[in-house]
Amino acid sequence: MKIEEVKSTVRTQRIAAHSHVKGLGLDEMGAAVHSAAGLVGQKAAREAAGIVVDLIKSKKMAGRALLLAGPPGTGKTAIALAIAQELGNKVPFCPMVGSEVFSNEIKKTEVLMENFRRSIGLRIRETKEVYEGEVTELTPVETENPMGGYGKTISNVVIGLKTAKGTKQLKLDPSIFDALQKEKVEVGDVIYIEANSGAVKRQGRSDTFATEFDLETEEYVPLPKGDVHKKKEVIQDVTLHDLDVANARPQGGQDVLSMMGQLMKPKKTEITDKLRLEINKVVNKYIDQGIAELVPGVLFIDEIHMLDLETFTYLHKSLESPIAPIVIFATNRGRCVIRGTTDIVSPHGIPLDLLDRLLIIRTLLYSTADMEQIIKLRAQTEGLQLEENGFARLSEIGTSSTLRYAVQLLTPAHQMAKVNGRSQISKDDIEDVHSLFLDAKRSSKHLSEKNNKFML
Repeated sequence: MKIEEVKSTVRTQRIAAHSHVKGLGLDEMGAAVHSAAGLVGQKAAREAAGIVVDLIKSKKMAGRALLLAGPPGTGKTAIALAIAQELGNKVPFCPMVGSEVFSNEIKKTEVLMENFRRSIGLRIRETKEVYEGEVTELTPVETENPMGGYGKTISNVVIGLKTAKGTKQLKLDPSIFDALQKEKVEVGDVIYIEANSGAVKRQGRSDTFATEFDLETEEYVPLPKGDVHKKKEVIQDVTLHDLDVANARPQGGQDVLSMMGQLMKPKKTEITDKLRLEINKVVNKYIDQGIAELVPGVLFIDEIHMLDLETFTYLHKSLESPIAPIVIFATNRGRCVIRGTTDIVSPHGIPLDLLDRLLIIRTLLYSTADMEQIIKLRAQTEGLQLEENGFARLSEIGTSSTLRYAVQLLTPAHQMAKVNGRSQISKDDIEDVHSLFLDAKRSSKHLSEKNNKFML
């Protein structure tokens, strides 16, 4: 008898450049732990970012901007993503790159405004009348098809709901039966049905059925308390951009012209300022009534030096808006020419009047010991095993070239070790791979030496 082990069908998470970053790694006093939550070193930058996180949480940072400035490979993007991790998934975080604004479809300023609106969340609290409970009965009632023919149609559906306090039998519209089928509701499931819209939400299987199987993917929920018919507070998180898009799309009919219009519509449509002002009025009305709450999120713009003078000017106006997110810029440039001009040189390629509004966090180059710890973290994240002298050699390579290059050598070195029949990466594997691939510094040295051999 042959027994085979079946691989899990659960989707494996891809390991990205910053998969190891889990937070800022600060203690209770806000001081940076040397190596924690995936970050190593950069203590001053991490502590400054921790203060920013506290300001965002206390809603005292909206409409202000931050600049992460430092040489390439010093952890600017990692710190920005750590800020996002500290804030949690309820606060909108929208990352973009400076070059994204140069689109052929829509204006530069429109791309910026779209991302600004994506970074502002709206938490809507609604008190809805719902029927909630465990399904004890689900019986569709059939009737003759009024259109004739042999088939039968469902005239209504009888559903029984049970809570800890009592039971109720409901007669529902056939359209709700379709919703029940879509949610794959069966007897023993805990569901709630909205009284006004008829929307059905399956919450999970009742925990009284928890011993049905030894292994199961089902999520079990307790039997709801209170009456079957009750008022329930439903919290919904949306961004202002979601509201813009929902209102910008015309709800066309089923005629040929409206369908053709939808087909011929370009991929991206510009949303007018008039529509945004109307949405802002509605949002402000909801906030005044206490129905909704504004959640200023974070807009992270990497490679800020890629923006030109027009977009920098637009950022001034956007930052002064009453509805503005927290904006974090990042750049690795020193003094350089502002894009869109020919002779205006400015620190980080940002106009001085905008630079004056920013709080600047500086990131510094890593020491050899810090590099070694980061490489160990990456190897652990990627599930690779290295000999101790291998880590030391990689950190030496990182010091002479860049940390990015040293981290990139890990996977080819692992492949080299596999070819040689070993599971651990040795110093020799790293040397072999280092001789096969060039880093930027060695490549530029080779070009300067053999310049006459290349085409101009």
